[in-house]
Amino acid sequence: MQHMKAKQIIRRSEVRDDGSAIHLVLWGLDEPPPCRHRFKYRLAYVAGVCVVRYDNELGNGDHRHMGDREDPYVFSTRISCLT
Repeated sequence: MQHMKAKQIIRRSEVRDDGSAIHLVLWGLDEPPPCRHRFKYRLAYVAGVCVVRYDNELGNGDHRHMGDREDPYVFSTRISCLT
């Protein structure tokens, strides 16, 4: 299988005072992978162990890891605010 060209858009980690951390990596792709958007990403919240992680690794599409569970979800580029 051929690798797609990717351009890293952001790579950021934030470690909080309590030792927990948020890690975000986002790449833009020339062609969409087997999902409907042109992003490859990984977003994780870690507090000693990985509490939750969102990613779209090749072959799995957009999905979320919570503990031992892995569930698909609908990726959206929309930003919403809770008020």
